[in-house]
Amino acid sequence: MAQRHLDPTDHVAGPAPTGDALADYLRGQATEFLRALRLHRENGSGANGSEGPVDAALALRRAARRISATLHTFQPLLDTDWSEGMRPELAWVSGTLAMEHAYTSRLERLLTALHRLSGTDPAASTASAAGSRADVAAGSRAAGAARVGAAPRDAGLRNPPPATQERGNLTVGAAKAGALLDRQLTLARTRAHSTALQAMGSSRFHAIADKVAVLASEVPLKPTAKTTDLRPLATAAHDRLTDAVTTLPLVTAGHPYNAAALIHGLSPDTVPHPQDAPWHQVRLLLRLHRYAREVVLGEPDGTSDLRLLAAGQALNQHRDASEAAAAAAQAARTPRIAPATAYALGVLHADQRHEVEAARFTFQQCWQKEAVTAR
Repeated sequence: MAQRHLDPTDHVAGPAPTGDALADYLRGQATEFLRALRLHRENGSGANGSEGPVDAALALRRAARRISATLHTFQPLLDTDWSEGMRPELAWVSGTLAMEHAYTSRLERLLTALHRLSGTDPAASTASAAGSRADVAAGSRAAGAARVGAAPRDAGLRNPPPATQERGNLTVGAAKAGALLDRQLTLARTRAHSTALQAMGSSRFHAIADKVAVLASEVPLKPTAKTTDLRPLATAAHDRLTDAVTTLPLVTAGHPYNAAALIHGLSPDTVPHPQDAPWHQVRLLLRLHRYAREVVLGEPDGTSDLRLLAAGQALNQHRDASEAAAAAAQAARTPRIAPATAYALGVLHADQRHEVEAARFTFQQCWQKEAVTAR
């Protein structure tokens, strides 16, 4: 039987939403963008640790994403040259502002995982020998799986220590691995912060802000948009998502562990993991679908369907774990690091690939639950 997932047209009662609803939504998001920009300028760059600029940058990204996604989904109703010129610029703003937060979150995620795997106190500056037997066993299994692949450099996985020594080896290596990740990701975060500041002071950004300011009062709709039903375009976004999900290996995602994903991640090849790309694409399509629902249903933040939110959160976790695993593998390729350090990074990489599989399983559960409900 055909399956229907989160179709926005199923929930609209009364008159069909038209270009007026689209214009109202775009004006609202443009206003949010300008409000966030004003807050960002008032609070400064955040060099003194203020949370204000962080919150303002997040709000800027949210508004930029929504405007760009809406221009993509409902482009047939908007001035073509204007929308095609705006979309890549808004994507540049969102992507540039996202990098600093991404590196910060990635470092926190990896250090937390290291502490969990080694059983150390997150607040401690050095690793201790304490740790639960379950965590050590999980780390041992992950390291064993990691040995199937070609570990970066001399990662200490080809000739692992005896089981009785694994706890101590992981504990010793975790401290140095954490320090290495801290150095690499803090440097990347600092560079991303500088890039964001330069971007927001550039003529390119000011030109975008000026266009958004105009959008807040005037939306360049085509003459036919006033009487055009928005629902077919929103349904097309929904169908693209459904088609993309059908290509995912949901059967594999129904199992707790995918060894092939780990093998590729530990190879010397630095190309992004091929299994991850379709899932990242579904995440983007799910976001487009969610924002289309906001326009069609008049939702302020797309929060009416909890299953949709749960699916999106699972894919966000998938993205975060995938990028964290890649960062651990990249750190393990650092020349001349100690075997214990590389060993800890291999265990950390395996742990994050397990998190990737867990996120896929969670998404699969959300999607299959929706499929059953829609029958």
